[in-house]
Amino acid sequence: MNRSISLFLLVSQLVFCQARAQSAAIRRVDPTNWWVGLKNPNLQLLVYGPKAGSMTYTINYPGVKLVKTQKAENPDFVFLDLLISATAQPGTFRIVGKTGSETISRPYELKPRTTGPKGQGVSAADFIYLIMPDRFANGDPANDAFSDLLDTKADRSVPHLRHGGDLQGITNHLDYLQELGVTALWMTPVLANDETLKQEAPDRMQAGYHGYHFTDHYQIDKRFGGTEGYQKLGQALHQRGMKLVQDAVYNHVSDDHWLYKNQPFKDWFNQWPTYTGSSHKEQALYDPYSAASDRKVLLDGWFTPFLPDLNLRNSFLSTYLIQHAIWCTELFSLDAWRVDTYKYNDLNFLNRCNQALLNEYPKLHIFGEAWVGNPVAQAFFVKNRIDQPFKSNQPGGLDFVLYEAANAALKENFGWDSGLNRVYQALATDAVYADPQKLVTFLDNHDTDRYLSVIGDDYAKYKMGVTWLLTTRGIPSWYYGTEVLMKNTKNPSDAEVRRDFPGGFPGDPLNKFTDAGRNEKEKDAFNFVKKLANYRKNTPTLHSGKLTQFIPQNGTYVYFRYDASKTVMIATNSTEQEISLETGRFAERMAGFTKARNVLTDEVINTLSTLKLPAKTAVVLELAP
Repeated sequence: MNRSISLFLLVSQLVFCQARAQSAAIRRVDPTNWWVGLKNPNLQLLVYGPKAGSMTYTINYPGVKLVKTQKAENPDFVFLDLLISATAQPGTFRIVGKTGSETISRPYELKPRTTGPKGQGVSAADFIYLIMPDRFANGDPANDAFSDLLDTKADRSVPHLRHGGDLQGITNHLDYLQELGVTALWMTPVLANDETLKQEAPDRMQAGYHGYHFTDHYQIDKRFGGTEGYQKLGQALHQRGMKLVQDAVYNHVSDDHWLYKNQPFKDWFNQWPTYTGSSHKEQALYDPYSAASDRKVLLDGWFTPFLPDLNLRNSFLSTYLIQHAIWCTELFSLDAWRVDTYKYNDLNFLNRCNQALLNEYPKLHIFGEAWVGNPVAQAFFVKNRIDQPFKSNQPGGLDFVLYEAANAALKENFGWDSGLNRVYQALATDAVYADPQKLVTFLDNHDTDRYLSVIGDDYAKYKMGVTWLLTTRGIPSWYYGTEVLMKNTKNPSDAEVRRDFPGGFPGDPLNKFTDAGRNEKEKDAFNFVKKLANYRKNTPTLHSGKLTQFIPQNGTYVYFRYDASKTVMIATNSTEQEISLETGRFAERMAGFTKARNVLTDEVINTLSTLKLPAKTAVVLELAP
């Protein structure tokens, strides 16, 4: 008899537990919190949990109104549209869901808006430094790996695995960045990439160390130091008068993203009958003769089989991503956004997202990555002066046109359309942009061969290119380690141009964060960049002054930056011999000046009629009466 009762009780308990497991619940709400006082009073909450879509919802909080409840195709999701009035106060309210006799509730916090610097933007007065956190410096070895993540490995001996760099490591080296003249920090993404190793090539399984494979939009990867580490870094930057740039990815997520494994709608992602990759041919967007099918393959095709392509035409998804961008900007006090794979995203979504950010943070800068090869293509994705049906509202963009031109100019012999003429011709097309000063310029980055290797390890050419970058128009950006002559090509993989910064990790034999750890050539390179970057920082003429360039002749290229207070002359000799440059041709910009100071050597030049230009050298001359 006792055995029968026990069996009955056990079966009853199992049935009860099974019923409870299938009961409605709220497991998650995104955004995870919000703020009072934002200009846009509308907030759409994504509510997730078993049968979350089956409940009836109410919210009772002064100044907060539940306007609409919208069910998803997946019964585990529901979207709540709220209106937050200007009178709403910070506090916590409860999201109450009812189904039958059961009531579920979950707290939700409305915070006061953060104080201190944010949304400052970056401008031509800034010098942006790009870091891949996993490869820069390891400030906390305790967070290198976790057993509860899908990738449990951290091994510096394997190029394609995580190495352990983190946000604390970057925070520890802000003195180094400031010494170099850096004013803004851009990092590859720090959001959670909790994913399995991916087959990125037949010979390797690769970790998401680079950060571009999101698995949760509302978590900072704990291997980098989590939310606390990110906030600490942002605060440290702002205390130093520096700025923070975040990297956005709107085009795709990892196939380990929680919203890919459990999708609210069938069209949350772009689906094809069989796997279809993007064509990568952006011409289909601005070509007046393009086919709709070509545009679709560019925009809706996937990057790889493990990077599901987001359908940004789904209104719930687009709102989710836009709110996430505002959430990050507010919580982490961001000053600018770099947008990954800009040209692959739905154009209307991009404009909507940009405008939402700029409405809240009018000074915020946004610069997207559209890897294109001509000025019309580049201008199409930013505010421009081109007569096209679609008009982008993106303030700036990464200047791939000038990047390609500068690298080509240093590799090619001088000719009618080659060598220095490449830089001249790239800048000569600036009229297509609404404001070319807002383009972000660079010599290399985490997706390219490293600059020094591109130009054949030629140190004289290295200095020429650096001089152009830090004296011409636009917002200069810099890839970590280029200042200490880190080099390599993407052969056999991207990991070769993403090597660890020497001295950033325990046990490194050399520490190139210090002068003592650099060899003589590295010391010279660091000091060269440092001197020119700090000169730019302290010279408004190079930020906002006008630019006049002269047609290159005989392997020389001359341009001027000038305003009412100062005139700076930049003269390049790309030949193998020293030349005497007659300056009469530049009289319209040199009239009234009789001498100059060489900014890089501090030499005083007392006559300007003829300038001695050493072989393969760019000089920077501050002119004086």
